[in-house]
Amino acid sequence: MLDVYLLRHGETTYNADGNRYCGRTDANLTEKGIAQAQRVGEALQGKTIDAVYASPLQRAYRTAEIVTGGQLPVTRDPRLIELDFGVWEGKTRDEFIAEAPELWEAWNTDPATTPAGGTGDTATQVVQRVDDFFAEMQRHHNGQTIVVVAHNGVNRLYLAYKLGMPLCNYRRLAQENSAITLIRFGGDEPFSLLKLND
Repeated sequence: MLDVYLLRHGETTYNADGNRYCGRTDANLTEKGIAQAQRVGEALQGKTIDAVYASPLQRAYRTAEIVTGGQLPVTRDPRLIELDFGVWEGKTRDEFIAEAPELWEAWNTDPATTPAGGTGDTATQVVQRVDDFFAEMQRHHNGQTIVVVAHNGVNRLYLAYKLGMPLCNYRRLAQENSAITLIRFGGDEPFSLLKLND
């Protein structure tokens, strides 16, 4: 059995600026984002954490450092990186839908096979790499608890996949900046969502 505190990074400059699609852009945390990460760290004080992993992007890595208070090393793993959003990168949803509504409709209908932003990742590519990461974690940390800090798109797509939802429904799952989501591999079920936005 493996318990995972699956976090989204704290608020970034892109989140604060009309919720622009950040993707692979290495945006920094805002002061609010830093405070959000600090609150999660306080909430996890006293919990046994065996290892910490983060996307290599600064916003996730810095969130992980703040959450753990420097008590544990943070391992960057490229499989946790946010989607490549293609031409949507740096734009708000309203902006890129106005530019090419058919592209958004294709992604909205079938993200499993449609590249995000025309040239980015498909949802299938995302869930495959994240599933590979968690399969490795279960081998190395069986019976332990880990913290994983990644991104909104990656986390929601993976949760939808593991819960058996069609990937086109991933946006029905909301994951707030630096809120605690707790998932479990093994036990009574192969996968369980124990807490969302705690």
